[in-house]
Amino acid sequence: MGGAGHPSAKGPWPDLFISGTIQCPHLGRDKPRVDAVGPIRCKTKVVDQKTLPLSSIRTAMAKDQKTTKRSTLADVVTREYTIHLHKHVFGRSLRKRTPHAVKAVKAFAEKTMGTKDVRVDPALNKALWSRGVKHTSHRIRVRIARKRNDDEDAKEKLYSYVTYVPVASFKGLETTVVDDE
Repeated sequence: MGGAGHPSAKGPWPDLFISGTIQCPHLGRDKPRVDAVGPIRCKTKVVDQKTLPLSSIRTAMAKDQKTTKRSTLADVVTREYTIHLHKHVFGRSLRKRTPHAVKAVKAFAEKTMGTKDVRVDPALNKALWSRGVKHTSHRIRVRIARKRNDDEDAKEKLYSYVTYVPVASFKGLETTVVDDE
């Protein structure tokens, strides 16, 4: 079981630790080492007590953690964002630019607010389509409100409502939390 591996490499993979990196057929080749110590698992076998990238370490603690339910009242929030639309429509064929910009706004709201149900305000739709199908604005400022769904037979408890915020310039604008009054 010798080899050119790390001196502490024992077990079925003698040449596992080579020059400060780990080589494992299941974890990928030449992963850099970081400061996360724990049992390293390769599929179902424990390899060694060494440092690895955090993404490749499976711990027993993650399995034992229980999720706590949060109140939907705490989940109701409103934030203002600037969405960079140009990176989503650049390279798109001209006739698909604005339709894809609308989809990008919906995807952004879904990702940031964590709700599948995203509703777009007609004023925002009008602002997106104001320059036509081919010439979409490069950026747009939106206010995304996560609200409770009043419909009792709805699949989701919360939904996101996206509205348009007209601004003169986008310089210096950051994401802000809006106080509901």
